[in-house]
Amino acid sequence: MSPRFEARFKACAAEGRAALVTFITAGDPDRETSLALLKALPAAGADIIELGVPFTDPMADGPAIQAAGLRALKAGQTLAKTIEMVREFRKDDATTPLVLMGYYNPVYIYGVDRFLKDAKEAGVDGLVVVDLPPEEDDELCLPALKAGLAFIRLATPTTDDKRLPAVLANTAGFVYYVSIAGITGAATPDADRVKQAVARIKRHTTLPVAVGFGVKTPAQAAEIAGGADGVVVGSALIDALRATLGEGDTATPATVPAVTALVGELAQAVRGARRAAAE
Repeated sequence: MSPRFEARFKACAAEGRAALVTFITAGDPDRETSLALLKALPAAGADIIELGVPFTDPMADGPAIQAAGLRALKAGQTLAKTIEMVREFRKDDATTPLVLMGYYNPVYIYGVDRFLKDAKEAGVDGLVVVDLPPEEDDELCLPALKAGLAFIRLATPTTDDKRLPAVLANTAGFVYYVSIAGITGAATPDADRVKQAVARIKRHTTLPVAVGFGVKTPAQAAEIAGGADGVVVGSALIDALRATLGEGDTATPATVPAVTALVGELAQAVRGARRAAAE
């Protein structure tokens, strides 16, 4: 496991709680606002950050994150600029684990070797590339591991015990359990089913398991936190951001505070979940 992932999950476990993993799209609604938000997330309560790389065909993402990607692309965001954002973030934060999440096409165009070198030097800890299955590990997963970057794999409700070992074979950092079948933010996860699924995955791996896709409210986050090592929230944060935008999808003084306020509520809920379950 990456040192930052290991240290963060260990610290959260010592506190008897799950980690809060927050997702935002790089460059949404513009680079300056996005960077300010990125820098503000840890103080607001984010334990781990997923930074989305905008892409024109985000097949796994729901309407909220698709729209965020389009806003970012319209504002000129690129993979190179996203890596530069990570470099800026690392000037003030050397401890928060940061994951780049996206699709293979921008990486392929950028050049795999160049991308891995630049991402590692900038301070990226891991990658989630949703359209590269285990059968394609030679493309990016194995080179990423060799470069010292965790390759975080998705497991879903349809990933059965026969398929799971292949999914977990080269996974590092943590396992991302997709709590619903479908796109991000489309439905609400069932906490009991999630708990059973996490337990099943843990029979196959010692890695932490974080749960995402569909967690929108502090109450839901607390529920999921009771049976997982991490809770991932993305679409709800994007919705909070979008609700503050002005004419032409421009940022307003309320944009960053609206998102960090919700992160604070989610963090409080996650931090209280395990303690409540134990009492």
